[in-house]
Amino acid sequence: MEFSQRLDALQQRVAAAKADVQVAATESREQMRKRIDQAQGDLDRAVENAQQQAGQATDRARTKWAQMRADAEAKRADVKAKIDKRTREMDAKVAARDADWANADAADAIHFAESAVDNAQLAILDAIDASAYADELAKAAGS
Repeated sequence: MEFSQRLDALQQRVAAAKADVQVAATESREQMRKRIDQAQGDLDRAVENAQQQAGQATDRARTKWAQMRADAEAKRADVKAKIDKRTREMDAKVAARDADWANADAADAIHFAESAVDNAQLAILDAIDASAYADELAKAAGS
């Protein structure tokens, strides 16, 4: 079924993100900026694809998920703006406070991802159940 393949792909993306984070922790700020710019470009393309899919969505549930994805993109844009602002900041106290906020945002993003996985699992189980029920009704009608 397609769901298993998509979950495998998601697992690979998480593994790649983890590897990137581990490498990034050892990089200079300049290298980090390049990595962030590349990640932002990738995210922009993903959001553009999501918006196209949302434009094609006809049912309420897909629109709700598309809105969640758009909200997540807005958050990513906010993070990018904060990173740009941080490069202009010179005060150590402000930088330390900004680092605390960035760490809290990262923790929140991970929590959101965990929640999204839980929601995806529930939605997949619902889709499988709905398909099984439809098949059951179709067989009963054919009897």
